[in-house]
Amino acid sequence: MNSAITSISKLLLLTIILTLSACSSTADQQQNSNGKITTSGDPRDPLEVINRPFWIFTWDYVDKYIAKPASQVYTAYTPPFLRSGLYNMALNLNEPSSIINNILQLKFTDAAKSTGRFVLNSTIGLFGFYDPASDFDWSVEQEEFGEVLGVYGVPDGAYLVIPGLGPSSVREEVGDYVDGLYWPMAVIDFWPNMVRLGVLGLEKRAAVRDQEQLVLESADPYSFIKNAYFQNMNYKVHDGNPPIIIDEAQEAEIDALLDDF
Repeated sequence: MNSAITSISKLLLLTIILTLSACSSTADQQQNSNGKITTSGDPRDPLEVINRPFWIFTWDYVDKYIAKPASQVYTAYTPPFLRSGLYNMALNLNEPSSIINNILQLKFTDAAKSTGRFVLNSTIGLFGFYDPASDFDWSVEQEEFGEVLGVYGVPDGAYLVIPGLGPSSVREEVGDYVDGLYWPMAVIDFWPNMVRLGVLGLEKRAAVRDQEQLVLESADPYSFIKNAYFQNMNYKVHDGNPPIIIDEAQEAEIDALLDDF
């Protein structure tokens, strides 16, 4: 029953998001320092007028008073073996979806590796608490359905800031929904899944602690995070080898400048 309600809620949310994206203009709007609405023109972010307040709420309140302190307490007081084990278990539950998503991309070697990781870690590794698969150089290479869509040419869609969670996009949200339909995610009860997501969230927040100063020192933290998000998505879709995109207009300006000299 809970899984059915969750699925219906996600579908409703995605419908609302897609409707808003279709109704929004391609020109972005934001508030400047004087409180006036200005147009930034980023076609990736047609919902910026909504996303920016969500970002302020997430970064200035949820992260500052909840996520960051919680991750600091968790990493400081959780015994290393327990912390590592819980994180391994949370990642292990994603392996079945990685198997399917690798196959959909015709990455059969990676699919076989994910299969081996899941079988070995779920048995000898005590439901994923330990990671004996790493002894065979079967590294974690988890794939999401959003990456599958990207590989087949589906664009990111509108940039989204999920209140309390952070940056996302329409494609990633659709991908996460599909990944949630795979076994064992589809049969995990609500609270165990919340524990899994909590562990992943705490570890993710702890991992970016050293980069936090870059956000604070940026002229516009919102744009900084947005650009970093899209760069990371592009990096993941191309398995760490994103194509080099040449700005022809900029190249033409440089050529003209060199001709003048």
